[in-house]
Amino acid sequence: MHSVIQQAHRLIIKVGSSLVTNDGKGLDHTAIAKWADQIGQLRRMGKEVVLVSSGAIAEGMLRLGFESRPTGVHELQACAAVGQMGLAQIYESSFSRHGMATAQVLLTHADLADRERYLNARSTLFTLLGLGVVPIINENDTVVTDEIKFGDNDTLGALVANLIEADALIILTDQRGLYTADPRKDPHARFVHDAQAGDPALEAMAGGAGSSLGRGGMLTKILAAKRAATSGAHTVIAWGREDQVLVRLAQGEVIGTQLTAQLARLTARKQWMADYLHTIGRVVLDAGAVQKLLSDGKSLLPVGVTDVLGEFGRGDVITCVDITGREVARGITNYASSDARRIMRHPSSDILPILGFAEEDELIHRDNLVLL
Repeated sequence: MHSVIQQAHRLIIKVGSSLVTNDGKGLDHTAIAKWADQIGQLRRMGKEVVLVSSGAIAEGMLRLGFESRPTGVHELQACAAVGQMGLAQIYESSFSRHGMATAQVLLTHADLADRERYLNARSTLFTLLGLGVVPIINENDTVVTDEIKFGDNDTLGALVANLIEADALIILTDQRGLYTADPRKDPHARFVHDAQAGDPALEAMAGGAGSSLGRGGMLTKILAAKRAATSGAHTVIAWGREDQVLVRLAQGEVIGTQLTAQLARLTARKQWMADYLHTIGRVVLDAGAVQKLLSDGKSLLPVGVTDVLGEFGRGDVITCVDITGREVARGITNYASSDARRIMRHPSSDILPILGFAEEDELIHRDNLVLL
């Protein structure tokens, strides 16, 4: 058996609070420097990397003199605001030693629930990766309340994996991986080397609270793997202080618990679109556009649209129909209905002169389109 990371091109790597802050004793400069070195090696192996990092609240607690995690929302927000400064500084300095630029990206779950903000975040991350930048993502705990109370960066890592269609999610933690039971209580507990993401039996095995610094436990990691698998991303849960863990995984060594997704990335993503998204608008296509979609697998250009029905925004899922009203496809639109009406029947080169801006050349890109 080989690690799924060996064949993965785009990776989401999540590191927990206890690893980043050396179990709460300040930022662990040595550990972060080692991860920066390993990510540099991954980059030289041709892999794209996005880092999801916990630790802002824990670092803020240290800087503000809290001996235990505060319970008040505003105190937690203050810790996040102060701690994020130190976290960004150490990552910037660690990666710059290897000639790598970093970018701080703060997200909330709400950003990924809103389709327009979802697409904006997606475009930004793709642009950063294209420029060779390593995005450092954390939850924007300073301005939210429900994410601090209920959120965790394991879930955020899975959401980001879905957002940019990552091949794999690596969750680095202070635990070796998943056991069939708590090994501290059950001498017969066996280590789970490989399993299928989303298997209900895994949730029964996982349990228990996270560390005093973080919010997640093994259950959140199992659920994150299940969520990531919906877009075809595999997950590896491994001990973050394992020597050269990222490089060894990329070389094919099996470390920790490997949870594989059942469906290929594109298949899973299009199935998600077809089965679960409800459309709120329609576009009517001419015969040529229908032919290009059904036979040639092309994107939908505005020139092939004859009518726009309903009101929708950029990032909403709309239905494509032929002139008889038969549903042909479903997809995520790059333009709101008001703009689509202005550019329909026009070539893509006319989008900028007509609207004064151009989000994309396509009304719906083929990667965001599923045939019905």
